[in-house]
Amino acid sequence: MILADENIGHSLIEAIRSIGIEGYSIYEQQRGTPDETIIELSRNPPRLILTEDKDFGEWVFAHNIRGISVRSLRHHFTDTAQITRQLLLVRSI
Repeated sequence: MILADENIGHSLIEAIRSIGIEGYSIYEQQRGTPDETIIELSRNPPRLILTEDKDFGEWVFAHNIRGISVRSLRHHFTDTAQITRQLLLVRSI
């Protein structure tokens, strides 16, 4: 399952869902949620945090937060298909 931070575009979330990966969108469900709360939401059930926010890396390393998975994206809107294919590959492993 993927927990998409509110900065992840709707087209990417829909692409993720279209390949059968459950995607929870902070933008759609809980806009304005603090990073600390997103981290807690990612723990139960376990979810990969998908974000464009560099602050999550700081939480993991500087604050020694463990037990979460974060994927930070730097992409253009045209990269949606490529990102979706990569997530599908990871899912099949």
